Amino acid sequence: MNILKNHVIKKLSNGGFILVLNTQAKIDGQAEAMLQALHSRSTGGIKHHLKILKEKGAENFMERFYVGYGHKSIGDCGSATVFVEGISMLAAKAIQDWRLYSGQEASTRYVDFSRQKFLDSTGTKEGKEILENWRKFYLRLQKPLREYLKKQFPRQKKEKEEIYEKAINARAFDIARAFLPAGATTNVAWRMNFRQFADELMLLRHHPLEEVRDIAEKTEMALKNMYSSSFGQERFPQTEKYNEYWMRKKYYYENKKVKNFKLLYDNINRKLLVNYRDILEKRPKKTELPTMIGECGTLAYEFLLDFGSFRDLQRHRAIVQRMPLLVLDHGFNPWYLNALPSELKKEAEEFIKAQEKKIKKMKISKEERQYFIAMGYRVPCRFAGDLKALVYLAELRSTRFVHPTLVEQILKMIASLKKLFAKDGLIFHLDEEPNRFDVQRGEQDIIIKK
Repeated sequence: MNILKNHVIKKLSNGGFILVLNTQAKIDGQAEAMLQALHSRSTGGIKHHLKILKEKGAENFMERFYVGYGHKSIGDCGSATVFVEGISMLAAKAIQDWRLYSGQEASTRYVDFSRQKFLDSTGTKEGKEILENWRKFYLRLQKPLREYLKKQFPRQKKEKEEIYEKAINARAFDIARAFLPAGATTNVAWRMNFRQFADELMLLRHHPLEEVRDIAEKTEMALKNMYSSSFGQERFPQTEKYNEYWMRKKYYYENKKVKNFKLLYDNINRKLLVNYRDILEKRPKKTELPTMIGECGTLAYEFLLDFGSFRDLQRHRAIVQRMPLLVLDHGFNPWYLNALPSELKKEAEEFIKAQEKKIKKMKISKEERQYFIAMGYRVPCRFAGDLKALVYLAELRSTRFVHPTLVEQILKMIASLKKLFAKDGLIFHLDEEPNRFDVQRGEQDIIIKK
């Protein structure tokens, strides 16, 4: 039995692949979109529309009204699930850099990087050597790091050994991941409606990285194979030229002047915020502020954060974020080095300097150089959001279960927000011990029972 028979698969140039999932439903995404569109234009009722679907099918309808006439809202009614495997951390971030993205990415805690492919965009001996050096050092850290952590955080009597071991391993992986290059491969699940796929792919096909452009083209081809009448929209030369211009020139964010945590601007209208004082004061735990508070305006922050933790920050798509360019300029986050035993710390510092020299000698573009830079290097994180988005971000990313390098910056943001808005009634429900090692982290796993 061929389990892949009904799914559409397109191979990527780097050896990975795209798979568009076929759920084998009798009413697929296209049919569902057609039914909802008919329901919005006719009082015949769903039973009547099901009859039309059975007699005429959804293909011609979608081709005519969604693709042909450009009724984009019809594309909101049908959805698809795409699995992308064997792509770089950089490509994963590009896919997820869309505010209506839904899906999951493989965690660095659960990937065997002794075997995982690292993408070398240069295909050179020098490139392969740099990547493999990162791998060797990452693997070199594992055993001594776990032993060191057990001395730092000895198991308590009440703690189950299995959970404790998982928590120690998770902590070790969270430290060692800093030495993984951004060219390390990962897997992404990508689920959106037809409209969002079409709109995002329209930009990704002009991305600065060739790998991402390849993913965009192959994904569109696969979606068109699966949903033949819902993809393949006309490409307008002026639009393509404009998107190519800003994607190639302005997509990546660079700011070499960033040093410390900074409030960039505060555009919250205090006179308008007065109307929400009771809403701010009465909000209980695990409850979000209402969307309407967004009318009061936005704030923006900027700080340096290692790329590994930026990957967690980027999950918050309620805020507007810039995609930082991963460079060597901002240095390796010292937290990772300080988390190592003293003898390993010195070895790591010398190793990093040697790697930097080799990377700087590479005659490639700064965008391509990202594949060879480890995720422990810092990048400028710039984002803006309203109070609803920022309070949610603050409370979720300041707990003991979040990576310490991100917690450090979020606590600064919380201090800033308290100073600005405590007098307006803003309160926070926070973890009282955000930096405490908690073995419950070992329970944050997804296991298939035998």
